[in-house]
Amino acid sequence: MLKYVLLIIAMGFVTYIPRMLPMVLLNGVKLPSRLKTFLGYIPFAALGALIFPGILSSTGDTASAICGLAAAVALSLARLNVMFVVAGGIAAVYLYQLFI
Repeated sequence: MLKYVLLIIAMGFVTYIPRMLPMVLLNGVKLPSRLKTFLGYIPFAALGALIFPGILSSTGDTASAICGLAAAVALSLARLNVMFVVAGGIAAVYLYQLFI
């Protein structure tokens, strides 16, 4: 039991340290505006890289997955709420599989 507690504590440190170090080391450092803009896009790029392969393999049919992806992209470009984007993508996949 003790080794599991120590393992959980170690995982906590491994998770906490990379988040804490930039705040401590870069405290008071003024970053250039271009670098701040670049760093602002990293979460979106990482999320897209993690999600995109799953989208293409989620339905078992690549064509229906691309149809759902296209619907979700169109709805997100219309600046709709995330719930509507997700529901629209699911509905597009459902309708595609229903009619094709």
